[in-house]
Amino acid sequence: MSMYDELVPQFHKMLGGLERWLEEGEAFATARELDLDALLTARLYPDQLNLTRNIQAATDTAKLAVARLAAVDAPNHEDGPATLPQLRARIAEVSAYLQAADRDAVDAGAARVLTLPFLPGQTVVGRDYVRQFAVPNFYFHLTTSYAILRNLGVKLGKRTFIGSLPLRELSERRRRTSISPTASQAPSAGALPPEAQPQP
Repeated sequence: MSMYDELVPQFHKMLGGLERWLEEGEAFATARELDLDALLTARLYPDQLNLTRNIQAATDTAKLAVARLAAVDAPNHEDGPATLPQLRARIAEVSAYLQAADRDAVDAGAARVLTLPFLPGQTVVGRDYVRQFAVPNFYFHLTTSYAILRNLGVKLGKRTFIGSLPLRELSERRRRTSISPTASQAPSAGALPPEAQPQP
């Protein structure tokens, strides 16, 4: 799999999910007449970043990973206190930036030696930076954002986190040649494997 395919589509998809979580959070706060600032400044523990900063960190990680691989400048965004519309605009801008990324340039960055501002005097190969820092860091802040909203009582579940799958219809020919499970092996109607079961 190319570095572009490994990184860009999934980052773009998950940022779309983050936008939907914020919509659910806003609806939750509105229905209960809660201050939106209280939502955005909520955190899981006093020494952790709040929801706003986690969203900012997730979007920064996504745009900087692509920019560093492609050897281009990333869009600039100010960190710190922000309103819900500002956070949504930031997510939309980073999503658009990812969609516009040059596939060949991103792929070329897999073997590029990178220098990072927070690791002075050291270097890292692009593919290692992506797999061992950018992706884990992105999901850390994304998951923390989800957990903050869930901890407040926003109705989100595992399917909300994972999002959609690029499913395809099985062709008629393949249906005819597929081996059907026996009655004892066949799942019951509507049954899902444990990993796909809805979670609180």
